[in-house]
Amino acid sequence: MNINSIVALTLLLGSSVTLAECVSPDAPTLPDGASASMQDMIAGQNSVKSFQAANIEYMSCLETAFTEAEASAKKGSDKEKAAAMATYDESLAKYNDAVSKEEEVAGQFNTEIREFKAANPS
Repeated sequence: MNINSIVALTLLLGSSVTLAECVSPDAPTLPDGASASMQDMIAGQNSVKSFQAANIEYMSCLETAFTEAEASAKKGSDKEKAAAMATYDESLAKYNDAVSKEEEVAGQFNTEIREFKAANPS
């Protein structure tokens, strides 16, 4: 095995390990705005903020994985390039899913806020 193959394999394995280390956060359980107390809504807001922070870390991890995989796909044998592109595709799909999940959580929490305001007019 020559040095280029070793470097390509190292980059490829680094991408897979990085992708395996990326852990998707669980979406928070949101309060029912129609029946929640102000404390419940504040706790819900805090859980959404915690989720968003964890999701940013997750997406950063995925970005590292697909960036490294893209670099690896430019080196090595056809088999190594194919494996790197599979890692790239998988990590990019997970990244896009994370964006959608965050939008969904934010949208649902906004709905609960509107329901809370409707149930608790000032």
